[in-house]
Amino acid sequence: MIRLRTIALASAALLGFAAFAPAGFAANEQPSPPPANEAKQGASQPTPPTEAGEEQPSPTRQSWSFSGLFGTYDQAQLQRGFKVYHDVCANCHSLSIPFRTLSDPTGPGFSDAQVKALAATYQVTDTEPNDKGEYAKRPGRPSDLIPGPYPNPEAAAAALGKAPPDMSTLVKARKYERGFPWFIFDALPFDQYQEVGADYVYAVLNGYTKADDLNWNLYYPGHKIAMPKPLSDGQVDYTDGTPTTVAQYARDVVSFLYWASEPTLVERKKIGMRVMVFLIVLSALLYFTKKRVWEKAH
Repeated sequence: MIRLRTIALASAALLGFAAFAPAGFAANEQPSPPPANEAKQGASQPTPPTEAGEEQPSPTRQSWSFSGLFGTYDQAQLQRGFKVYHDVCANCHSLSIPFRTLSDPTGPGFSDAQVKALAATYQVTDTEPNDKGEYAKRPGRPSDLIPGPYPNPEAAAAALGKAPPDMSTLVKARKYERGFPWFIFDALPFDQYQEVGADYVYAVLNGYTKADDLNWNLYYPGHKIAMPKPLSDGQVDYTDGTPTTVAQYARDVVSFLYWASEPTLVERKKIGMRVMVFLIVLSALLYFTKKRVWEKAH
């Protein structure tokens, strides 16, 4: 009886944990490391000093609407974040997601008409040649991927000196080590802290602290980043009265990029909660069934 109950409860915990785990990772898989040009940082490792002797701090844990077991995306925030991407980030970075996903009701929630109108403002290269064997340009459609500012990474590198990363998986690709004992608490079911990438990107966007050096960043490894300071107060107009500050822009665009990297997060959490409830009920039924059988046997 004890063995059966233990197995049932262990199964519930493991399956429930797997249901809440980040999408794309199995229980025995490890997240892919960040790119070589963005080394990991954390409290458990020595922080490199700058030229002036300053140390590189770890990003501060932020409060996000999508964190925790019951976290959801803030639709208004995602719409503002897309505006920041569209007006600022899209000048250098690509975002390889279809236009139609912007109408996701658990995401930005733009109307179909808005998405169609937005797509039409872009010129997209046809995937099939015309009668002359040429790849013609046409207005974008909701089914098209959002075009990047450059046709390929080589063209981006030639123009900017280094190809900027695609932003569709940027927040998931960046991370830092929180060190012991925080990584243990982060893995617990009641916390499931998965927002280290969001905290890191938010910190970098707010880390340009030297007015005389726009490539110096407090949170970037080595403190020299190829991207000059991208945001400034009042740069993007908001129509809903939200403050137009760098901190607010950073929070909004990071939230949008987190959604772009994991658009199914809300549904995954709902499924995970249903699985947990089902397994808890199943474990209780197995326990009482086994108890009843042993009572009759004795």
